[in-house]
Amino acid sequence: MIAVLDYGSGNLRSAERAFARFGIPVTVTSDRDVALQASGLVVPGVGAFATCMNGLRAIAGDQIIRERLSHDAPVFGICVGMQILFESGLENVRTEGVGILQGEVSKLSAEVLPHMGWNTVETESSSELFDDLSSERFYFVHSYAAKVPVTHAVNTYCTYDERFLAAIEQGPLVATQFHPEKSGEAGLALIDNWIKKWLN
Repeated sequence: MIAVLDYGSGNLRSAERAFARFGIPVTVTSDRDVALQASGLVVPGVGAFATCMNGLRAIAGDQIIRERLSHDAPVFGICVGMQILFESGLENVRTEGVGILQGEVSKLSAEVLPHMGWNTVETESSSELFDDLSSERFYFVHSYAAKVPVTHAVNTYCTYDERFLAAIEQGPLVATQFHPEKSGEAGLALIDNWIKKWLN
């Protein structure tokens, strides 16, 4: 079973529908036990970094994520659900993140913000998440991003005036700045890769 963590961030049902396409039961939950026992945990995120962190802490979601990862249980962060995994975010005010990944999330240096629409990514040859997907385009909606590579991880990049992290793979942890659930067939294929390579 895949659990989509409900901490008030929105965008839950589209994530639920996308991950349910592959024959695995999917539930939207804020229940600690359900989130810990699920085969995979999806952490979506829409809105401001600080608002998402407040919602996450309100259900002890930061503790759930840390506990899962300490037991090598798969976690998939999406958009702001990726950003909050870092040490801090600089959106409006500096806000402490979950702190699993080193670095901070800062505003993109781009002429037009938000970065909204389809873009290609630069993958490493060792990426399992982007297996057979290195030439595909994915859907982004954001003005902030992490920019420094994560150590001991497979880092995938995108360039929108400046280069930023589009995805990371670090053991049981996977995260994407883009929305796979809004990225058409490429996004579904990426979710399928995650299910096949992390949940089986």
